[in-house]
Amino acid sequence: MPGPLAPEVTVKYGAIAVIFFLSGMSLNIVDMKRAVVQFKLHAFIQLFTFLFVPLCVRLITFALKLFGINEWVLKGLITVSVMPPPVSTAVILTKAVGGNEAGAVFNSALGSFLGIIVTPLCLLLFLGSSTVVPFRSTIVQLGVTVVIPLLVGQAVRAIGMLHHTDLPTSEIGQVALLLIIYTTFCDAFLEHDAGMDPVDILVTVMLVVIIQLLLMYLAWNISGLTKMFSTPDRAAITFCCSHKSLTLGIPILRILFAGYSHFSSISLPLLVYHPAQIIIGSLLVSEMREWIRTHQKRSFLPP
Repeated sequence: MPGPLAPEVTVKYGAIAVIFFLSGMSLNIVDMKRAVVQFKLHAFIQLFTFLFVPLCVRLITFALKLFGINEWVLKGLITVSVMPPPVSTAVILTKAVGGNEAGAVFNSALGSFLGIIVTPLCLLLFLGSSTVVPFRSTIVQLGVTVVIPLLVGQAVRAIGMLHHTDLPTSEIGQVALLLIIYTTFCDAFLEHDAGMDPVDILVTVMLVVIIQLLLMYLAWNISGLTKMFSTPDRAAITFCCSHKSLTLGIPILRILFAGYSHFSSISLPLLVYHPAQIIIGSLLVSEMREWIRTHQKRSFLPP
């Protein structure tokens, strides 16, 4: 029975739409146009997300089998690894640190569209299970929650409708993000799995945090090996490449593993991953923002 907050509406459509509306209001159209043609950035993020991360996590889970980790938790980690970037958290955190917000917006949307096809194929490859993502409804959802709010935000910015108002956009974005976190935790405890004990939960949380920190570290450092990406680009890369979508992930899990007695075990990594990526990202915002500012100041200094 749906709760009073009705997250299937308020979060699935409302909170995410608000985040992209605010992004549309804050983004300069010139930055958006520039982001669209950053093909190397898009290629790096999408290849890292859909190729490098699944292979990396697959190797990790293969090693963890030797330690007797719950098989369903490991399957859950593999499922998380093939998910596309989220259409909310990566954008808002990239913006918070002063990164390439336009690039994050574009790649979050692009990754979500690619995930409709790539994610089921990866699940078939790694788990031997297949599912069909409801293409039409997913496209409609992405249009309603991402494209339309973004365009409306751009229109509002263009006509200067809210130019003279002191709209607390940052606070509104944070409230939307908190709503997503809260409802995610509620979902985590909605289902009961008799085969999952406290040790499995603790191990899952630890593995999710370790894997996420590892992915952020690798994304940041690998993107820094070349001069192709600016520091703001690397911020967008770090968040987009290491974050995973709960919005697309949960429906896929419910389709693929509907009726499974171990559904909670296999969905737990994704349910933990989502709030973890927000918490870890939030903890890094201040230091990362200062680092980016310092680095940019140095780049403007004469040799």
